Amino acid sequence: MAEPIKNKRDVVAPTPQNTPANNAPISSHAQQPGVSSIKEDELAEHASLFAQNPHLVSMIQGRLGSLVGRSSGYIESLPAPVKRRVAGLKGIQKEHSKLEAEFQEEVLQLEKKYFAKFTPLYQKRAEIVNGAAEPTEEQVVAGEADDEEDDDEANEAEKTEEKPTEETAENVSGIPEFWLSAMKNQISLAEMITDRDEAALKHLVDIRMEYLDKPGFRLIFDFAENEFFTNKTITKTYFYQAENGYGGDFIYDHAEGDKIEWKEGKDLTVRVESKKQRNKNTKQTRIVKKTVPTESFFNFFSPPAVPGEDDDAASDIEERLELDYQLGEDIKEKLIPRAIDWFTGEALAFEEIEDYDGEDLDDEDDEDEDDLSDDRDEDDEESEEDDDGAKPNKEAAECKQS
Repeated sequence: MAEPIKNKRDVVAPTPQNTPANNAPISSHAQQPGVSSIKEDELAEHASLFAQNPHLVSMIQGRLGSLVGRSSGYIESLPAPVKRRVAGLKGIQKEHSKLEAEFQEEVLQLEKKYFAKFTPLYQKRAEIVNGAAEPTEEQVVAGEADDEEDDDEANEAEKTEEKPTEETAENVSGIPEFWLSAMKNQISLAEMITDRDEAALKHLVDIRMEYLDKPGFRLIFDFAENEFFTNKTITKTYFYQAENGYGGDFIYDHAEGDKIEWKEGKDLTVRVESKKQRNKNTKQTRIVKKTVPTESFFNFFSPPAVPGEDDDAASDIEERLELDYQLGEDIKEKLIPRAIDWFTGEALAFEEIEDYDGEDLDDEDDEDEDDLSDDRDEDDEESEEDDDGAKPNKEAAECKQS
């Protein structure tokens, strides 16, 4: 039996049954709770109290944790005939749980059955994207039928676009940068892709997935020959726990990614920093180079390790594990099945995008610029430090992906 993730809430593997297209709305007829509201100044005061007393927070959490699952004594106080009936209901519930597990297993088998039917379509897509084949006339007509439903303004804009010459069009094979464009339109993935990553992701020729023999799935990224790494494919596998969860659902356990064989000096997950250091005795300066982690989409293939029981950063790792799993699900459930809709951007119309206040965004940008300015000032100061007095790089310590 797979060891469950310690210090981590169970993450339920989505299925067509338990993954609604939209979050369930809160009923407008629900009554407001009759608890008086807390004033903002009082809330800030309490928050400040907790912030200044981490031991108090830890003690409260420990106390609450010890209360979870403890009996109130009510069940034990019931008459023997009633307790017998309670035990009987538990027996019935166990039968229900077995059926739930069977249901989820059948759902998985149904998903695999239709995935086998989808696969030939994905293969045709890959051939067209990479220039190995052209779409049939029937496929083109079916696709153009959707375009005819666009409004006149969009059609007019399309007519005024600068058209490539026939010579240029003939030299284009397939659909260049198809997967990079699709990924950049998928919000959760776009946030991970840096400018440096794009040069490597332009060589991405296909993204595939496959189910494991046991509950789980593998994402497969196929690459053409490139200057960054020697891997032809880079995979990442998501594993579920051996036993089903409370409702019969599959419970996510951990992920494993392939090692990327980077070519010399082409590792996109690190960067080289060069700084001047001056010896306080000789007054001579020298250039010191060091490699530090940096943000990159390719950190996706180095998932965070499951935290131990005594891991002080368990909460942070837990969040990273949940984010990592969600990214895998987005690729499996959204990007791969509807890659063309992400390439054209049409899929964005079906995404729930949080509304942001423009002023808030401007304020955040200003704060980021201030932070960058501060960082530059700190770097200037570090360049004058002695050999044994160099400060650790802040970004390296804060790098989220291992």
